[in-house]
Amino acid sequence: MKPFMDDDFILGNDTAKHLFHDYAEALPIIDYHCHISPREIYEDRRFDNLGDVWFGGREADGHYFGDHYKWRLMRSNGMPEEEVTGRGDELKRFKGFADTLTMAIGNPMHHWCNLELKKYFGITEPLNTDNAEAIWNKCNDKLRNDPDMSVRGLIRQSNVAYVGTTDDPIDTLEWHEKIAADKSIDFMVRPSFRPDKAINITKAGFKEYIESLAKAVGKDSLDSTQDVIDALINRIEFFAAHGCVASDHGLDYIPFRKLPMEVCDNAFKKAMKGEAVTTEEAEGYQTALLIAIGKAYHKHNIAMELHYSCLRNMNERMFAAEGPDTGFDMIANNSCGGSIAALLSELDKTGELPKTIIFSLNPADNEQIGTILGCFQSSEVPGKIQHGPAWWFNDTKSGMEDQMKSLANLGLLGNFIGMLTDSRSFLSYTRHDYFRRIMCNLIGEWVENGEYPNDDAALKRIVEGISYYNAKRYFGI
Repeated sequence: MKPFMDDDFILGNDTAKHLFHDYAEALPIIDYHCHISPREIYEDRRFDNLGDVWFGGREADGHYFGDHYKWRLMRSNGMPEEEVTGRGDELKRFKGFADTLTMAIGNPMHHWCNLELKKYFGITEPLNTDNAEAIWNKCNDKLRNDPDMSVRGLIRQSNVAYVGTTDDPIDTLEWHEKIAADKSIDFMVRPSFRPDKAINITKAGFKEYIESLAKAVGKDSLDSTQDVIDALINRIEFFAAHGCVASDHGLDYIPFRKLPMEVCDNAFKKAMKGEAVTTEEAEGYQTALLIAIGKAYHKHNIAMELHYSCLRNMNERMFAAEGPDTGFDMIANNSCGGSIAALLSELDKTGELPKTIIFSLNPADNEQIGTILGCFQSSEVPGKIQHGPAWWFNDTKSGMEDQMKSLANLGLLGNFIGMLTDSRSFLSYTRHDYFRRIMCNLIGEWVENGEYPNDDAALKRIVEGISYYNAKRYFGI
């Protein structure tokens, strides 16, 4: 029997061990998509206890910030909501989570949490109900007293070279400017452009957001689709001047419906008056924006990330009580591959197709995405169109393997830009370690099965590329 989570965790053969320990393990991390706070990086936040950094919960201003992966598991173990997202008895909450984790066999959270305890706190015994209080006390003592356990210290311990945060177009990027001016911060932190609120014309808050966008570009109002486009391009230029290399679109599905601009304007005016907008009108407006800002991304060498196929806030009672991003989302079935290809083709016609990373939350879309890639590659950069890594509900061991196998079957796995955390936690960089182990084990199996030659130079290039160098090249870091 193999020991639990030793140095060769997940590495099932000699080739995998060699590839991971000699080539992947020590490389820096490029975390090109996450949801951590640039303010907390600049202020070098410290955490009072493990609950702060692991669970989060309701903040003083009433909003929630934390790890909805853990919250979903705790609810599944029957923990009351006041212990899941509340900030009452933190030790009681931690003990409840420890009990939950012992039940989470086969869930990546079991691996992630124990990897974090091992890497950052030196704890090698698996967390369980019996040792929960001792581990809680040991972790809290280290968080409070070890100078390397601040936000910046955790990032440095993790060997992170680049952090791509997620930022709204109206953001002043104040904290990014302060980070850039602070010479003691020796890793890169750059904004990523997230314009969803300007695109989601049928969702609540659209009118108010457009009014905020107008103020951000010094206008009294935005009165047409072209006004919105101009405002977004203005903000893209602002972000580019602050080192932005990626945008992020988290849409229900990717539309493509070219309509005359007057139809788009009619839809926009209806939405601004609070009137209902049809699906066709909404898609026309959204398509006009995606085409225009896609061209701007190409001009400024900003990669376009397209995330789709999520149904959000599905439990109406809990959404009313807790709000968004608290763990009540699910996989959707939006087969929009044809629309994605049409959008990419429209941009390609004029030579303005940006680097594009396509993520579906539905793993059934893996093969469709794999075939889209081959239609739009170019000599601008190897793997210009990327199949994004397994994310959210898919960043399990089997989900990562399935995504990489699909990419290998239909494209070039060797040009894959690798993992991201998509996380709000400063301890979650162990997910890169987890991914690299899974990747090396998969490649090692192919080599040891005689499915790929034992060519060490080629294997080194592939493994180091996926771990670090492909993303470095792709984003121009």
